[in-house]
Amino acid sequence: MKYLFCLSIAVLTTFCAIAKPLKHKELAFFAADNPKIKYVGRVNFDNPLAPRFWNPGVYVQAKFKGSSLEITINDETLYGVTHNYLEIAIDNNTPIRIQTTGKTSRLLVASNLSSGSHTVTICKDTESGIGYIEFVGMKCEELLPMHKPKRKIEFIGDSITCGSSMDVSTVKCDQGKWYDQHNAYMSYGPTTARILNAQWHITAVSGIGLIHSCCNMNILMPQVFDKVNLRADSIQWNFSKYSPDVVTICLGQNDGKQDSVAFCSAYVSFIKQIRTHYPKADIVCLNSPMGNVELTKMLKNYIIGIQQHMNNAGDNRVSHFFFPGGYNNGCGTHPDMAQHQLIAEQLSGYLKQLENW
Repeated sequence: MKYLFCLSIAVLTTFCAIAKPLKHKELAFFAADNPKIKYVGRVNFDNPLAPRFWNPGVYVQAKFKGSSLEITINDETLYGVTHNYLEIAIDNNTPIRIQTTGKTSRLLVASNLSSGSHTVTICKDTESGIGYIEFVGMKCEELLPMHKPKRKIEFIGDSITCGSSMDVSTVKCDQGKWYDQHNAYMSYGPTTARILNAQWHITAVSGIGLIHSCCNMNILMPQVFDKVNLRADSIQWNFSKYSPDVVTICLGQNDGKQDSVAFCSAYVSFIKQIRTHYPKADIVCLNSPMGNVELTKMLKNYIIGIQQHMNNAGDNRVSHFFFPGGYNNGCGTHPDMAQHQLIAEQLSGYLKQLENW
C-alpha cells in the first residue's frame, strides 16, 4: 500500500510538471544589419546599424515568429519638428499608418498575433523633402528566413507617384502640414506591384518635372535620377543594386504646356539615360492621371511621337499606357486613395499583359 501511495504521488507530480503552462519566449532585439531583415529601395548603408533612406515607398521586410513586434526608428526631424509617417502591414491584414514621435521612436506595431510566423512590411509613406528615417531594428521572438519576389518594377514620377495628397484618414485637406496626407504605400505604384507580386522602387519628388519643375524647385528629374536623396541631389545611387523588369515614367504634370521639340527631346534623352542603367527593362511612358483636358491631349501626342522615335531607332522595349480618365478627388486635385487603387488596377492589367505575368 505504501508503495502504491508513493507511486501515485510520483505520477501526479510528473503530470503537474507536464501540464504547467509554458512561458512565452522572451522577445529578442534584432539589429538592422541582421541578414534576415530585407531592404527594398534606395538606402544608404554607410552605417549598417542605422540604414538611412529618404525616398517615399522605401520599405523594410522581415518574417518573424511570435505574437508581438516592436520596431525602433530614428527620424531626421527636419527643421526640428517634422515627423515622418510609416505604413505598417502585417501579413495580409489592413495596414496601419503611424507617425514617428521624436528623434527616436520605439513603436509597438503588432500585438496579440497568433503564435505562428508573420511577415511585416515597414514602408516610408512620406517623401524626401520631409527628411530621412533610419531603421535601427526590431524586437520579436525570432526572425525567420524570407525571400523577396523576383519581379521588380520602378515607378518614376512626381507628387502623384509619391502618394501625395491622397490620405485624409487622419488629417483632412487644407489642414495640418503639407505632408499629412502622404501615403506612398497605398499609392498606385506599390499597389500595382503588390497586385503583380513584385518588388517596387519609387523614384519621385513632388513638384518635379522633366524640363520645368514647379514651386521654385531647382532640380529636374534627369538631374537627380541617379541619387539616393533626390530632393537634395545628393549621394550617388548604385544602379547595380536593383535592376527592374519594368520602368514607368509619369512626368509632365509640373512641366505644363511646353514646346514639342524641347519637351520631346528631353524625354528621349531621359529614356536613353534610363537605358544605360537598365538595358533590358521595358520602359512604359504614362500620361499624368490628374492632367486637365489640354495637358492630357498634349502629353498623349508627345508620348506617341516619343515612342515611335525610340522604336524606329531600334529600341522596341519602349511603349506607352494612357489612363482612361481624370483622377482629381484628392487634396489639391490629386487622385485620392480610391482613385490610386483604380489607377493601379488599370496599370497592372497592362503590365501583366506586357510582361506575361
